[in-house]
This record gives sequence, structure tokens and C-alpha cells, in this order.
Amino acid sequence: YVPPQIRRAQEAVDDKKREELGRLKKMVNGLINRLSEPNMSCISGQVEELYMANSRKDMNDTLTETLMSACVTAVAMPARLLMEHVLLVSILHHNVGIEVGAHFLEAVVKKFDELCKSDAEGKECENLLALIAHLYNFHVVHCLLIFDILKKLVSIFTEKEIELILFLLKNVGFSLRKDDALALKELITEAQRKASTAEKKFQDQTRVRFMLETMLALRNNDVRKIPGYDPEPVERLRKLQRALVHSSGSGKDTELRVSLESLLSADRVGRWWIVGSSWSGAPMITDTNSQAQQKLPVGKVSSKIMELARKLRMNTDIRRSIFCVLMTSEDFMDAFEKLLK
Repeated sequence: YVPPQIRRAQEAVDDKKREELGRLKKMVNGLINRLSEPNMSCISGQVEELYMANSRKDMNDTLTETLMSACVTAVAMPARLLMEHVLLVSILHHNVGIEVGAHFLEAVVKKFDELCKSDAEGKECENLLALIAHLYNFHVVHCLLIFDILKKLVSIFTEKEIELILFLLKNVGFSLRKDDALALKELITEAQRKASTAEKKFQDQTRVRFMLETMLALRNNDVRKIPGYDPEPVERLRKLQRALVHSSGSGKDTELRVSLESLLSADRVGRWWIVGSSWSGAPMITDTNSQAQQKLPVGKVSSKIMELARKLRMNTDIRRSIFCVLMTSEDFMDAFEKLLK
């Protein structure tokens, strides 16, 4: 039972909160509508100030909702417009905190997965894929996610998936080759195998042949064979990004090395890539397989240290590992490196 006077107070708080959120949405909307390359510095600064003045959760929700409604439409969006919106996210990701990029990435990937499963006729899938590709271009997410998406598309291998593979490779193919050439080679082999087994399935073989030619051009580092490939706009915006990001270590150290599976199951198993993110329903307590995988290598540690760990009741592998690292490290930097590993 909630007494009437407290109930009235709660309703007033809800109304006030709703009003505040409405005002915040209007402000963010106004800034996003004016977003362009020349005023990127000004707009990103104003959004940063809003992050300082409001709760992170409210800002993340509002910004993600505004960007999604601006970029994900049934018609193909101009590449430059998508790049500018993602550049804003990457600047905030580096300057405000990684939860900004993580929140936006999760929303985009979940929407993309949902639309891939449905037979939507519009260009929403391409727009979402372009957002993911540019999040990789601007060092918000690691190539691991892009390879996961490509593997998933190759495993389904219908006309729609072939178009999406081509679209993604055209946007980030050469960056993928630079970051992980071996994974790209394995993907090309898998695509060739799929194409040979699915030859009878497609009436029009030209798109499949074109996709395989594009993949081989990427493997051989042949830029000329990829029509419409132009790295100049991305390079120009990367320079702008370097100028606007405050911290000097703004490169690959803040990239989210997260897989497609982790993003899609985030609501069930938590978000390990965000520090302090709440864990709901801890399924690992009863899952013996996961417990077996959790064992950490302690390395070569003397029996004396292990005996000490036992005496101090370090009863799990992770506790023993941390204890051994702290006891055997030469200095704080050595301890830091070992703990990270």
C-alpha cells in the first residue's frame, strides 16, 4: 500500500522527469539536425556539456534514439551523413566514456539482427550495416564483430546476404585485410565453398561471381578492381577525429573487442565490456561448462606461493591468479600488465 500523499509526490516526480526528458530530447535533436563536418567541434562540445549536466543513462538513451531515427530509414542514406553521425559517436566514445559507443553499438546490432531475420523490403539493413562499418572505421569497435557479421551472412548466403557482404567489404574490406589478413583469407575460402555448393540455387550467378572477384581483389590488395572504392572521405574524417579527441591514447586501446553473440545476449548475461555494468540472473553459477572455461592460467608459480594462497583461503582460480600476480610482480607496472592479461 502506498499512501495517497506519497503517491501524489511520485506522480509529480514522474511528470517532472518526463518533462526533463522531453526538453533533453529537443536539445539533442536540435544539435543532431545541425550536425555537419565544419561544425563537428562545436556540436560535439555541446553534447559533451549535456553529458556533464545530465544522467549518463538518459543521455545515452536520448542520443541513441535520435541518431537511430535520423540514420535508419527505408531509403538509402547518403554515406557522408552516416559517417558524420558515427564520427560524433566516436568522439564522445573517446572523450566521455566507452559506454556511449557501447550503448549505440548494442542498439544498432540488435536492430540489424532483428531486420535480417524479417523480410523487410527497405534499405534499413544497409543503413545499419553502414553504421557498424563506420563504427569500426572510427575505432569504436574491433574487427572481431565485423568478421562475426560476415561469417553469419556467408552462412545464410541468399541474394540479400550477398548484397550485404558486398556492401560491407566495399566499406571496410581493406581495413579488415590490414587488421587480420588470416581471418579474411578463411572467410574468402568459406565464401568460395558456399558459392560452389549453392550454384544451382541462384538463377543469376553474376552477383555471386562479382562478390568472389571483390573478395579476391581484397586478398590480392588490388584497389582498382573494386568499383566505387574511395578511402578519402573516411581518411579526412579520421584526421578531424584525431584533432577533436582530447586523450592522446585515442586509438585502438578504447576499441570494444566484443563479439556478435555477446552483444545479442547482453540482456541475459550482462555486459562485460562496460565497467560496473549490472549482471542480471547470473547463469554462470549453475553452468559447469562456463566454470571450466573460466580457469585462468597462473603461469609458473612456486609451490610456496600456492601454499600461501591455500592458507589465505584463495578458493577460486581467479582469486589464486590475482593473489599470485600481486605476490610475484616486480613493480606496479608489471602487476598491472599481468592483471590485464
